[in-house]
Amino acid sequence: MTQLSFNVSNVSGRSETSAPLMIEVNRLTIAGWAGRDRAAIEHHIVELAELGVKRPSTTPCFYRLGAELLTQAEQIDVVGSRSSGEAECVLVQSTAGLLVTVGSDHTDREVEAYGVTVSKQVCPKPLARDAWRFDDVAGHWDQLQLRAFAVANGLRRVYQQGSVSSLLAASDLLERAPLAAGAAMFCGTLAVEGGIVGMVDGDALELELHDPVLNRTLRHAYRVHALPIVE
Repeated sequence: MTQLSFNVSNVSGRSETSAPLMIEVNRLTIAGWAGRDRAAIEHHIVELAELGVKRPSTTPCFYRLGAELLTQAEQIDVVGSRSSGEAECVLVQSTAGLLVTVGSDHTDREVEAYGVTVSKQVCPKPLARDAWRFDDVAGHWDQLQLRAFAVANGLRRVYQQGSVSSLLAASDLLERAPLAAGAAMFCGTLAVEGGIVGMVDGDALELELHDPVLNRTLRHAYRVHALPIVE
């Protein structure tokens, strides 16, 4: 279990309360292979299989991880230089209703060839401190835009960008894997531009979830502190 705090914004972009909403999260699920284009998913599965990553038993997959991985810090510790992040919509079920924020399914790519679940469990999962009410975006969910920017050696470049319409809708994921109070779910990610690159010490990832209908954006940025591998 881990405690998170969110500044919940209304449709006008203003905070609903004077104090952040505190949530005890006791369950974390990562939705994998959550795209809508089945042919594209199969193509990606074959690509990863050539790199040694095992074929998933079903698609989408729902990976159960420890809730203590969730963090709203601006720096995370990782081992080595073979991990990287992925921008995702994140649903959090609170006593005040279902929230949506943006986060990163940071994953160890070297361990991924051994086991996808293990590769996700060994890395923290950064989250933004701001959130929206799901009901405020449910009606135009497919118009939401995800973006990620990789920052390395002082250079900032687009890492991911696109509409969440290429992913299974949140309502579909919730039907397949309902969220009880205190549960959080990462909702899948977009293709990476230029290929997946491991993050070395000091590299950063900037995350954005943009709502063009209500003209507002959720943001979070974090930096990696790479711990040495002792052999």
